[in-house]
Amino acid sequence: MPNNKTILVTGGAGFIGSNFIPYFLDKYPDYYIVNLDLLTYAGELDNLKEIEANDRYRFIKGDICDRELIESILERYDIRGIIHFAAESHVDNSIKDPGVFVRTNVNGTFTLLDVAYRHWMEKPFIFKKGYEECRFHHISTDEVYGTLGESGLFSETTPYAPNSPYSASKAGSDMIVRSYHHTYGMDTVITNCSNNYGPKQHDEKLIPTIIRNALVGNPIPIYGDGKNIRDWLYVLDHCKGVDLVYHDGKSGETYNIGGRNERTNLQIVDTICTLLDEVYPIKNNQSIQNYKDLVVFVEDRAGHDRRYAIDASKLENELGWRADESFDTGIVKTIEWYVEKYKE
Repeated sequence: MPNNKTILVTGGAGFIGSNFIPYFLDKYPDYYIVNLDLLTYAGELDNLKEIEANDRYRFIKGDICDRELIESILERYDIRGIIHFAAESHVDNSIKDPGVFVRTNVNGTFTLLDVAYRHWMEKPFIFKKGYEECRFHHISTDEVYGTLGESGLFSETTPYAPNSPYSASKAGSDMIVRSYHHTYGMDTVITNCSNNYGPKQHDEKLIPTIIRNALVGNPIPIYGDGKNIRDWLYVLDHCKGVDLVYHDGKSGETYNIGGRNERTNLQIVDTICTLLDEVYPIKNNQSIQNYKDLVVFVEDRAGHDRRYAIDASKLENELGWRADESFDTGIVKTIEWYVEKYKE
């Protein structure tokens, strides 16, 4: 292992990364992947059981803020590309402890970028011989753009207006990536995605929370009035978009990846409960007739953005990306996976 197709994936034991790595290894038999993950609450090695014996895969437990570790990985494996998923990403947690988000998302991204710059380049705009194709791909979020009114979409030129410590930390990391392209000539790309859903997502997120609580008959908590709108993107469609941008995106550019599937939280819970009623109906419970009876409204999140929605036209038109899953097809696959996980 290493060869000139060895890439570092950070946060590969998390939700999106653990969907991406098996997809990528299966699609590209000439790639080797080193997965660096600290295995905090959102990282699970169980997410990667299907590839743990793959001889083109290595896992390293570690912190993206650990400069010596990053230097040793890039040197030992002669890393030729970085796809950077690793991030603290739960908004509620960022409200409680914002410093952790700044450390990981801002300082960690800087550390990765700076070590990669020194490993790949002689000086600004001059790559070392043989390293001309090295690329840093930063995975970001639509939350950096703030919130939308009832109409309109986020595009790549929408001004940044982050409203939570999480989104502010991601906005900061985006700016650092941009600066390394413009100041040093690094080959960087950024993708900003909408809300992902699908297999392997952490239990605390909205869709797994709805399914998990429903199956055990617990209350299903919905923030505020439940009318906050998100654009939902099936995780494998996101992985395919990342693949396209990593290989074919224009250096220094940003690409938005969105599912064109706007739903309120109320619509999400209604869809899931209706499908669960069909495939896993409630048995012997006199207090509730269907899963929707479990929905309860709880105090809204502080600074809760009302609506996000992404215009993915640039990615579609320039690189030919299309989402393969509609929300109606993707949510069925998602429910099937979680029912298998949670059922007693």
